[in-house]
Amino acid sequence: MATKAGVGMSHHRNPMMAGREAVEMALKDGGIEKPDFVFMFATVGYNQQALLKSVRESSGGAPLCGCSGEGTMIRGEVDESNFSLVIMAISSDQLHFVNGMGAGLKADSGGVGRNVAETIAPGIRSDALALFLFSDGLTFNFDRFLKGLEGTLNLEQLLPIVGGAAADNWQLTRTYQYCDDTVFTDGVSWALLSGDARMAWAVNHGCVATGIAHTITRSEENTIYEIDGRPALEVLKEYLTDDEIVDWAKAVIHLTLGFETPGHMEGYDDYMIRFMPTKDDEKGSFTIPTEVVEGTRIWMTRRDYDKVTQGVDNLAARINEQLGENPARLVFQFDCCGRGKVFVREHQKTALLDRLQQQIPDAPWIGFYTLGEIGPVGKFNCFHNYTAVIAAVY
Repeated sequence: MATKAGVGMSHHRNPMMAGREAVEMALKDGGIEKPDFVFMFATVGYNQQALLKSVRESSGGAPLCGCSGEGTMIRGEVDESNFSLVIMAISSDQLHFVNGMGAGLKADSGGVGRNVAETIAPGIRSDALALFLFSDGLTFNFDRFLKGLEGTLNLEQLLPIVGGAAADNWQLTRTYQYCDDTVFTDGVSWALLSGDARMAWAVNHGCVATGIAHTITRSEENTIYEIDGRPALEVLKEYLTDDEIVDWAKAVIHLTLGFETPGHMEGYDDYMIRFMPTKDDEKGSFTIPTEVVEGTRIWMTRRDYDKVTQGVDNLAARINEQLGENPARLVFQFDCCGRGKVFVREHQKTALLDRLQQQIPDAPWIGFYTLGEIGPVGKFNCFHNYTAVIAAVY
């Protein structure tokens, strides 16, 4: 029994050429004739349907799962241009993937979670390893989705969920999800992994609190209307520069929300970080990807390079501790787009990637820059922002 996997990357601007080039590179890298499964991440400069069509044709119609990202990454290279595609092709009689999709997150994230659960429930056996999940980064309410998913599955043990929220090169207008031949938005693309293997994962963020604690005084689901009895956007403006006030994308690049980490997530960090993808100027409100309760204390936070660097070492150490003497077969990196070119210069970004990859034994490696990361902490599936999530199959 064996698992073969290869990774390919293309920067070609022609979507048909890019798809063919990346797939051919992945097949050659893995010594694969025809893959059993394909992961695909791409940036949004391409005609998305044409790109997916090329990848599907070049991979022989193998089942496919993925989404758009702010950038893509493989071992030794990261690209945040508008024209970047990465492919992981897998052939294995040890690993088994079942994939699918769900749409309508904005209207009912909980309902999408229930639908995914109903679809995967018959395929969940004792050898289920993880659910890979790629969501629309602009309309996802993770807490509602998770409640619908886990409440319907009602499993006795954790089914790890790993993945990320799709991005669109900081346009914050439309992201894309991929499932087989379909490109869609406002949904999730997923793949259930089962088989003769184990999963390792680790999560780490690099943000520090600034200023004083504030209290959310009016909210509904994942929308925050008031902080300290004032319009939420009015409070945020006190932490923004003039340029950031008029440019929301620039504002949320630099400013994030920190929530006190729940007690059951011991050892994670003092704060859970949250991104603010959309705002409503008339209502003075903004949204975050998870539920929020009135009375919750929050801090304004910003990224810190030294903490990010230390976090890279922590990620590698925790993955290696889980791997032990076992080699990784596949490695996935889901990294916040706020940790890319908007945060560090090109040479610093490359140095961080190299620092991480050099500490984890050589294996096929694929990833993308997200609008939010998904990975368990302890026995709980969690949504993260401004973090890196590493998941390894071994």
